[in-house]
Amino acid sequence: MGKRRSRDATGRCGTVGVIGLPPEAGWFSRRTVAGLGRALRDGRTSPGDLVERSLAEASRLGALNAFVTVDGPGARAAAERAGRELAAGLDRGPLHGVPVAVKDVVDTAGLRTTRGSRHHADRVPEHDAECVRRLRDAGAIIVGKAATHEFAFGPTGDRSLNGPTRNPYGDGRLAGGSSSGSAAAVAAGIVPLAVGTDTGGSVRIPAACCGIVGLRPTLGAVPSDGVFPVSCSLDTVGPMARTADDCLLLWNVLAGREGPVPDVSGARVGWVVPDALHPVDPRVAAAARAVLEPLPVRDVAVPDIARMRWAYTAIQGGEVHRLHAARMAAAPDLYDPEVLARLHAAGRVTAEDTATARELRERVRSAVTALFGRFEFLAMPTVPVVAPPLGARTLALNGTPIDVRAALLAYTSPWSVLGLPAVSLPAGLVDGLPAGLQLIARPGAERMLLAAAARLTKTPSTAPSQP
Repeated sequence: MGKRRSRDATGRCGTVGVIGLPPEAGWFSRRTVAGLGRALRDGRTSPGDLVERSLAEASRLGALNAFVTVDGPGARAAAERAGRELAAGLDRGPLHGVPVAVKDVVDTAGLRTTRGSRHHADRVPEHDAECVRRLRDAGAIIVGKAATHEFAFGPTGDRSLNGPTRNPYGDGRLAGGSSSGSAAAVAAGIVPLAVGTDTGGSVRIPAACCGIVGLRPTLGAVPSDGVFPVSCSLDTVGPMARTADDCLLLWNVLAGREGPVPDVSGARVGWVVPDALHPVDPRVAAAARAVLEPLPVRDVAVPDIARMRWAYTAIQGGEVHRLHAARMAAAPDLYDPEVLARLHAAGRVTAEDTATARELRERVRSAVTALFGRFEFLAMPTVPVVAPPLGARTLALNGTPIDVRAALLAYTSPWSVLGLPAVSLPAGLVDGLPAGLQLIARPGAERMLLAAAARLTKTPSTAPSQP
């Protein structure tokens, strides 16, 4: 595997390399969904075999804390049904018989859904969320509920009823949040696919930190029925997978439709200079930019883009505080103290702040729309640093202290405010930890984003001939 040497601003030499597998890679980390599908259909494996592999890896890699609940009985029963259907000639599509993890803010009928909080430690929904219904209709097998930052309100993934989720690439490192368990489960090879949610970056941040592909779709592209909200005007449901091709297969199911894969061979890319939003580790920036080498790239400036970080706080803050105000008053002791403090801070957002943020959003949206007349994609690193240590809230970056939460959200939240689709894809390793490249496109361009991610990562099929 090729590597290149890079020096950071302090003169220390770090290793930047092509993404590889984590130290204790699970069985699914070496398989693609297409490869599993071929093996299922020619009799080399069965849904039951795949479920047992997933359950075994979930147990073996339990120290990652990727799951809140592993549903062995339910997964085995679903696998038996899937096997009978395939044997009888009923084929529900590429996900039929494939294990999937679902973030623990997404309702699953009869399966505990805690939302990462002591407030809902024993909650068992009666109905599936719409995205879960689509998964089941496609024959996918839900093996468990993936850990989340409490109420999906945090980019670090280390404040939860279930405790912190650990990064498969580095013991003692954050997985990123809030879809921490979904990212860790896929990166570790416990499951090939997972469902996450993204408000300000909660799919893309952990995808970048864990070295996988994660898509935030256009606002409203996937129904949010049965998904506990953070900010109803910003929330999305998104697919997570090790490869862009696998992510597309899950996206087809979540979106409820398939479509042709666009040709992106001549796509033009506008590189949003990351320092305009937040300081960046130069090695991360270099790794992300290097992925774009097959496409023509030009630096671009987006007017007022840095102020969109504030706009995100203003718009999200008012909505999340209203959602939690009664619960905060009735049972504040059931919240993680850090989450509670951030909710109180959100309550200080004024109506004037929100109105100003919305006006700003419209001005920036006009500028970005104009850029999409010149470029198919905008691009920048997904996050400015590699995964910070568990529990860290400040870091030294280029010799200057930075706030970890602000850094993690800095490059993802502006595009959330604009309601645009964006994908994070692996951009190699920096000192053994994944870096991510983020691509942003016009509304409705999810397939184009995933086609570009597939072209840029050039991930070969690794499905074995004998699973």
